[in-house]
Amino acid sequence: MTDRTRVALGGFGAWGQMHARAVGAIEGAEVTAIFCHGERSEKVAAELFPDVPRFRDYGAMLAAGGFDVVSVTVPNHEHSRYAVEALDAGAHVVLEKPMGLTIDQCDAVIAAAKRNGRQVTLDHELRVSKQWGRVRDFVAAGEVGKVRYQNFTLFRYPFSQGSGGWRQDPARVGSWLLEEMVHFYDLVLWYARENGLPASVRGFGEPAARGMVRNFGTLLEWQDGSTAFLTQTLQGFEHHTMLELAGTEGAVRTWWSAATARETVSAFELKVRRRGQAAAETVEVPRSGEVYELEENLRQAFAAFREGRSPLPPEEAKASVVLCLAAEEAHATGRAVAPAF
Repeated sequence: MTDRTRVALGGFGAWGQMHARAVGAIEGAEVTAIFCHGERSEKVAAELFPDVPRFRDYGAMLAAGGFDVVSVTVPNHEHSRYAVEALDAGAHVVLEKPMGLTIDQCDAVIAAAKRNGRQVTLDHELRVSKQWGRVRDFVAAGEVGKVRYQNFTLFRYPFSQGSGGWRQDPARVGSWLLEEMVHFYDLVLWYARENGLPASVRGFGEPAARGMVRNFGTLLEWQDGSTAFLTQTLQGFEHHTMLELAGTEGAVRTWWSAATARETVSAFELKVRRRGQAAAETVEVPRSGEVYELEENLRQAFAAFREGRSPLPPEEAKASVVLCLAAEEAHATGRAVAPAF
């Protein structure tokens, strides 16, 4: 790769179009090919990118070449296959979460990256947030001591159907844990990285098949007694997230609220009580929201690919999928489950 990054879009639905806008805002990056699954997305692509080649066949786009990176934004059940095919075609990959619906699918992506000498990163964009990413900075700097407790909640409106109803179909979405809570599993693992991986997962919620649970809770337990509680309701309104984190020397509390997850206008706050302080302080956050974070995540990914590395390797991203699957099993069986990391 050179300083110019040519990006092929593997999918051009609502989120694929968000990727396209983000690529357009990054200096030195450009969209050079678009895979469109249907007539509607192809029409939009023709209007927005009249000079960019469009394909209705993903394999044909890969065979045509002319790109350095493939950005995969198709429905969840296709993530692993599309990533593997792009890697086998010689491209680096930015892959939407989840990496796969099964551990085997995640392992297939990891294996494809290794055999082709290419990089993969996951779009866990909250890691690069000026708000959510700052929490990890506090932990890494020793400002709160050893992480002992985390409480993460999501309160939001029901999921949309998605194109063709894929988000309501267990065979295509996998589960509603894999659709959104996977982001929060990734964060709590990242914040508590020094603690190692959790030893036990418990799942609580209303009866439902294959993780299609509107009201769900998870308890993660580490060998050292550290805990993380994560709860999600899809029967609320608007989009509200909140994290409370306590360590041996300090604590953090932060929240974000908006009409939807993709708003550019939102309310948020980040407060920290640092080591040695008696009171908490409010930390200035210039902006926060997944629209901004997607752009920054892509910018960092393209720069890392040019250096031959991944900002979030698939081996690390696999852990959040493992937790989703363990939480589903724990909910279904009513017992604690040891995650298969």
